[in-house]
Amino acid sequence: MRPLDPRLLRRARAARRYVLLTAGLGAATAGLVVAQALLLAAALAPVVTGVSRWPDVAPTVGLLALVIGARVLVTAVQERYAHRAATRTIAELRAQVVGHAVGLGPRWISGNGPTVATLATRGLDALEPYFVRYLPQLLLAVTVTPAALAVVLGLDWVAAVTIAVTIPLVPVFMVLVGLLTQGHASRRLEVMQRLGHQVLDLVAGLPTLRALGRERGPADRVRALGEAHRSATMGTLRIAFLSGMVLELLTTLSVALVAVGVGFRLVYGHLDLTTALAVLVLAPEVYLPLRQVGAHFHASADGVAAAQQTFDVLEQPLPVRGTISAPDLRSSTVRVRDLGVDAPDRDALAPAGLDLDLLPGTVTALVGPNGAGKSTALGVLLGLIPLGDRDTGTVQVLPAGDALDTPAIDLADVDPGTWWEQIAWVPQRPVLTPGTIEDLVTAGRRTDRRELGRVAELTGLAEVVAALPLGWGTAVGQGGAGLSLGQRQRVALSRALLGDAQLVVLDEPSAHLGSDGDATVRQVIEAAREGGRTVLVVTHRASLRQAADAVVAVAGRPRTSTTGPPHDGGAW
Repeated sequence: MRPLDPRLLRRARAARRYVLLTAGLGAATAGLVVAQALLLAAALAPVVTGVSRWPDVAPTVGLLALVIGARVLVTAVQERYAHRAATRTIAELRAQVVGHAVGLGPRWISGNGPTVATLATRGLDALEPYFVRYLPQLLLAVTVTPAALAVVLGLDWVAAVTIAVTIPLVPVFMVLVGLLTQGHASRRLEVMQRLGHQVLDLVAGLPTLRALGRERGPADRVRALGEAHRSATMGTLRIAFLSGMVLELLTTLSVALVAVGVGFRLVYGHLDLTTALAVLVLAPEVYLPLRQVGAHFHASADGVAAAQQTFDVLEQPLPVRGTISAPDLRSSTVRVRDLGVDAPDRDALAPAGLDLDLLPGTVTALVGPNGAGKSTALGVLLGLIPLGDRDTGTVQVLPAGDALDTPAIDLADVDPGTWWEQIAWVPQRPVLTPGTIEDLVTAGRRTDRRELGRVAELTGLAEVVAALPLGWGTAVGQGGAGLSLGQRQRVALSRALLGDAQLVVLDEPSAHLGSDGDATVRQVIEAAREGGRTVLVVTHRASLRQAADAVVAVAGRPRTSTTGPPHDGGAW
């Protein structure tokens, strides 16, 4: 990423306003720095030479105090709006990354999910030093440095030449050190993402480890991951401190050269004291913004690397979405023919050759071994997984009417919003947003209490609510925190049954419900059927297959296989 990447200004409105404000404040700072140096020299020189006394220079000192106060005020405004812009820009980019990742679909997220999760959390937080420290100094370097150098040139051309000769050394060393730091920061971000991926895997596997009595087994691994992260962080800090020392030493020597030249000419009478003091005060101000740019670049290097990855995600092309309003599923048939979906990293189709008809008001069960592509088929039907070049088959919606006369509509041409509003989906692990149990079940709609109680009895949620101190008003945390997996499943089933979506999609609905899971799901299916809804259920349970009007077997097939029976999924 460049020092000020135009993509950042295009993507974040808060960044655009902040850059304009900082540019204006930088110009004001340049004027105040020059005024401060000239007033300080004008106040000190007459007193040192004995030409004037305190009452004579008091007005000049008063003006100097006003300039210093104005400079403090400008700095305070800069700090305040820097933090505000950083917070808003990070929030904007985070929302764009998450939204874009969702738009790219589950297939893309399956291979990039941990990277996006790390980027949208700790990764983008590292942008704050970039906005608060690095970017203001960068803009000051293009305002204060030229202005101060121009004033020095007008006062003493010899000192100006000395500064002009030495000042290019600062960016040269900045580039050399920056190349090393940038590569190290990129590697550190990759390490952090890899560590985050591994930690997420450990956390996701904790229920299984706990069931096997091995929840303390990964302790050594977690400790090793923490040590690796500490080592990577300390490596970045070490380079930052060393590079900062190099820049400080370089600028100190450069200012010393100016001071020595001014001192000799002052001794030999080639320069007056007022001019000498002004040059000596302005010389450090010429180097300061450049030195600060180099010093703060390392603090913002992680944020710059995160911003680059953010743009890499945002520049991924989104799949084309349809614009046709979805037909009413109460009277429409969903037809799948010869569906084959490419399984990433497996050189296989899963599912392969799937044929399926979802008739209004019927119950259809998808069965098959693990890895055969049942959940993938659901993703295609839900419109979450668009078919690509390596996929085969069609998914169409047949509106009500004579099948021979009514044209079919490809699901890819259907507007996702009008499609999803007619579907209730209960995945294997339901995702619940924070709120009360009643809010989660009703989804914010006004619902009759008797109907709510009837649905809760069918799904077994009534017993869960009765056992809680606050009942329906019990608060649930992010992701369903506070409820077990089975209780979350009952909440999701209740929400699907209470809603008015015509197509109810259930993916292994009894997996976490315990011994009465099959009976509970059968009650939900029967209630949906009686309400005239269409139900599609993925299951391994024989009792749920018996409750279906149609049972469709799902199987996968290696791409290298052109004949013979479909693969049983065991090798995948």
